Amino acid sequence: MSSDAPPARGRCLCGAVAYAVTGPLRPVVNCHCERCRRFTGHHMAATSAALADLSLTDPGGDLAWYAVDGAAYGSCRRCGSSLFWRADDAPERWSICAGTLDPPTGLTTVEAWWVSQASDYATRPDLPERATELPSV
Repeated sequence: MSSDAPPARGRCLCGAVAYAVTGPLRPVVNCHCERCRRFTGHHMAATSAALADLSLTDPGGDLAWYAVDGAAYGSCRRCGSSLFWRADDAPERWSICAGTLDPPTGLTTVEAWWVSQASDYATRPDLPERATELPSV
């Protein structure tokens, strides 16, 4: 996204939580890990942005965070929409559920991660795939 491009905008289903991104968005990655599947109800298709480029409109304080094992997941308290996730070790970047962006996004899906944890019904297009297993301890 160039500096003269209009901001990307998005929101939850009910509109209680909205956001704008003025900086570049990463291409979309589909994550099939168990946590993302359970947070979204399918795989998570997510882009990401620098927190400094993200402005949030949440007048009622409806963005709720759920923290688990080094990450936090953000959703709307009113409608339950999955909106964001962030890693504890990279708080300066938030991942954004791509489906919450207003089209046209200009984004493309470039990779699938954690495919070793994909559900048995999941089929994936021809994308580079990463098993992304955690190292054995």
